[in-house]
Amino acid sequence: MFCKNTKDVMKIVRDKNVSFIQVWFTDVLGMLKSFAITPSELEGALMEGMGFDGSSIEGFARIEESDMVAKPDPTTFQYVPWRPKDRPVARMFCDILQPDGTPYEGDPRYVLKRMLRKAAEWGYTYYVGPELEFFYFKDDEGTQIIDKGGYFDSPPLDIGGDLRRETIFTLQEMGIQVEYSHHEVAPSQHEIDLRYNEGLKMADTAVTMRIAVKEIARKHGVYATFMPKPIFGENGSGMHVHQSLFRGDINAFHDPSDQYHLSDVAKSYIAGIMEHAREMALVTNQWVNSYKRLVPGYEAPVYVAWAQRNRSTMVRVPMYKPGKEQATRIEFRSPDPTCNPYLAFAAMLAAGMKGVEDNYPLPEPIEEDIYEMDEAAREREGITSLPGSLFEAHQEMEKSELMRETLGDHIFNKVLANKKIEWDRFRTHVTDYELNQYLPIL
Repeated sequence: MFCKNTKDVMKIVRDKNVSFIQVWFTDVLGMLKSFAITPSELEGALMEGMGFDGSSIEGFARIEESDMVAKPDPTTFQYVPWRPKDRPVARMFCDILQPDGTPYEGDPRYVLKRMLRKAAEWGYTYYVGPELEFFYFKDDEGTQIIDKGGYFDSPPLDIGGDLRRETIFTLQEMGIQVEYSHHEVAPSQHEIDLRYNEGLKMADTAVTMRIAVKEIARKHGVYATFMPKPIFGENGSGMHVHQSLFRGDINAFHDPSDQYHLSDVAKSYIAGIMEHAREMALVTNQWVNSYKRLVPGYEAPVYVAWAQRNRSTMVRVPMYKPGKEQATRIEFRSPDPTCNPYLAFAAMLAAGMKGVEDNYPLPEPIEEDIYEMDEAAREREGITSLPGSLFEAHQEMEKSELMRETLGDHIFNKVLANKKIEWDRFRTHVTDYELNQYLPIL
């Protein structure tokens, strides 16, 4: 269904006997937060918002300034298909406001909306199409796989096909279009690719998809995780993000006369992504575990380079097909699916637009396997690497003026503070590796 305004929502809730309306938003880390209201409270919520205490939400207000208002966005109204259908439950994403009605600077959705407005001032609409990978395990207590399938395997090796199928039907019930789904490279690893959409809608969609995947898995007694690297020695889970800029109905990334069919805008956008990849890694890859995935040898794009056919590069440009000019896009391959999509999309767009604004030059593509190059060869080609740890990513973002400007001082500082705590906890933790390696000999 598509709702345009408060009147549409009120009519559906009344006609379909909706029992509860969940109000959704995320904290700074992208964790979904929600509370439910009854239909009798809906009109007031839509008109004025619902007050709540923001002091316990990660990255939100301090206790002395904790009053927040959640204002539902009626255009995001959808049923929640995994709830009972006899008295349906619906959800709406909301914007977080100050008590005086102004946008709250700690709201990740507001960060993306602000960046999208900036792109619009240049005449651009930002489109995104992410591919989210994840694992199915027996439960949340360990990493016991449910199948031993590999890339594109089908039953009987792919045991997760029915789970993906039901998840896709669930997403379709919510008006979300899916392009592909398949088994991924690692055992019990799967992928669902979302059809591209405008940036804010896609960020809402990515949050919704992660919940849908987990809820359908839970319904069938298994556990789904988007953890970037849950199994040692196997490929990790990424979120390849296809993106493009449009001017009206025209794809601003396409140029039929260019050898790569890329416009100057596209080339500068790619150059911006490459130039600022290290400093936005703390946003696109925000956990200690993210950097267990970003290592050579497991198809993870560790190296800052671009290409068309080469999947060892961080940015890939899918091959142009005649008559498919609208599909011209870039694929940013390093983010993982546990990022906060509002902040991650805002950071990507900011980096790309910085390249466009300042006419960054694009280096030549690297079509040979970078994993096979030695360090000297990579240095000759000017190929740098993404941060190798959360600590290194923290150091890079801490000195980034672009990320400070994009996220705003509040979220910028909250992310840095949160990740410093995470790194300190990780580095002081005594692991099984250390006990097994050192205890018998020291």
